Parts: sequence; structure tokens; C-alpha cells
Amino acid sequence: MDTRSGFHEELESLEQSLLAMGGLVSQAVRDSVTALKELNQSLAEQVIERDDQLDDMQVDIENRCLRLIALQQPMAGDLRTIGTVLKMVTDLERMGDHAVDIARTALKLSGETLIKPLIDIPRLGEIAQEMLGIGLRAFVDRDADLAQTLADRDDDVDHLYSQIFRELLVLMIEDPSTIRQATQLLFVAQSLERVADHITNIGEWTIYMVTGERRDLNL
Repeated sequence: MDTRSGFHEELESLEQSLLAMGGLVSQAVRDSVTALKELNQSLAEQVIERDDQLDDMQVDIENRCLRLIALQQPMAGDLRTIGTVLKMVTDLERMGDHAVDIARTALKLSGETLIKPLIDIPRLGEIAQEMLGIGLRAFVDRDADLAQTLADRDDDVDHLYSQIFRELLVLMIEDPSTIRQATQLLFVAQSLERVADHITNIGEWTIYMVTGERRDLNL
């Protein structure tokens, strides 16, 4: 196998590892929100325990990226691809951290009765998972136009987050006994909003990888 062929095989392997990590992050977000909705202590603990696997994957992918840069000295598009992987893996790891925060909230509230049925927060989690799927597909397909659509989905997240914030604030004003739990639920909504922001970052880096141009999807 010649050096160039080996380089591209390793680059493809890196991308597959990134997609595998993305799948685990999506599962972590889904499970953490489910754990909260159902106050499922066991599921929440699983999310927390699996976070070490995500951390290990981040370190492994980063090390492989740096090794490729050092040994192969890639140019132009290949270098942008490796740089994009380095950035994306950081965003994925942070999404995993937010999932852990949600799982920890589920543990704090386990044994309690929720102050209201959770409808909008799970919807927020579903949109975030949809966005992650779009972001990863745009990366694989090198589709800058698809990545651009994440801006509209992020707007949906922001609007839903604002709605959740207002509803919980009204609940706290009307019934001060709900303040502690409502505050925890606000933190969860904020975590999911930040997950969406990280996915938007993935879209921005994908656009950069494809076009060589930096574009702020939050504008």
C-alpha cells in the first residue's frame, strides 16, 4: 500500500470513528431526556457511566488527527477535513457532558412528582437529535447546503426554549413551592439549547471544510 492510499484509508477510518461517537452522543441525549421524563434512575446512571467512553473516543480521535498532520503533512482540502474532525469531536464531547448534566438532574428529581408533564423538553431533545443527524449527514456527504439548514432548526430550538422559560417562570411566580424543581428543569432546557448550539458549530465547520469559508449560522 502506498503512503497516499494509506493516508486516505486512515482519514476514512477517522470519519467512521467520528460518526460512531456521534451515534453514542445522540443516544446519550435521548436516554438522558427519557430518564428525566420517566424519572428513571437506572437509565440516568447508565448515561453518566457511558460518558467515560465518549471521553476516551475524543482522546483517541484527537491523537489520530494530530498523528496524521505530523506524519503526512496534508494540504488544502485534506487538512481542512482533519481540522474539522478535531473541532467536531470537541463539540460532540461537550454534548455528551450536557447529557450527563440532564441525567444528574433526573437523579436529583427521582422519587419526586414532576410539577408538570414534560412535553416541550422532550420535544427539544427530539429536535436536537434530528439536528445532530442532519449535521453528521452533511459532514459525510460534504453537503454545505444541508449544513446551512441547521440555522433554521436552531431557531426552532431557541423559540421553544423561550417558551419553556416563560412557562416555568409563570409557574414559579404562581406557586413558589415549584421554584426548586422548575429551576432544575430550566437548567435542562438550557443544556438542550446548548447541545443545539454545538450542532450548529458542526454545521459551520462542515461548511468550512467544503468551501474553505467560515460562516456564522447564528446570524
